[in-house]
Amino acid sequence: MPNRLNKYVLLTGSDLGNRNANLQQALEQISSQIGTVLSTSDIMETEPWGFESSTQFLNQAVLVETKLNPESLLKTILEIERTIGRERKETQWISRTIDIDILCGENISHYSENLTIPHKHLHQRRFALTPLCQLVPNWIHPLLNENYHDLHLKLKEDQTEPIQA
Repeated sequence: MPNRLNKYVLLTGSDLGNRNANLQQALEQISSQIGTVLSTSDIMETEPWGFESSTQFLNQAVLVETKLNPESLLKTILEIERTIGRERKETQWISRTIDIDILCGENISHYSENLTIPHKHLHQRRFALTPLCQLVPNWIHPLLNENYHDLHLKLKEDQTEPIQA
């Protein structure tokens, strides 16, 4: 029986090196190793979340269609990050060449020791919801039972703005 096609929204981010090139390389790797890139959001410049840094992140959401299940998707993402130069440290709250998060999936809930879909902090992060809402504003958060557009509206304002990349 063939694997079912699933749609996921990934969030790419970079605050080290050539940030635009890092996002572009991630997009190319996602396309070649994960599946069909259906659309991408604007690239947005955002403040680091969870730590202080002298550099800002560039973030972009990517809507992808793939046969990979959630755990295989995570494994592939970790390999892509390593290939682009991400070095995993004891803490996740540091600058990085590339970060790729699985934000959510269409009608997908997944909970394991290594992975939670939708991302457990998604509804609290404007830097993730803003680009996600450019792609799939009407997808429903399965735990909160609200669409992402409405969750985005509930957040307090911050400085997440689209930029020309």
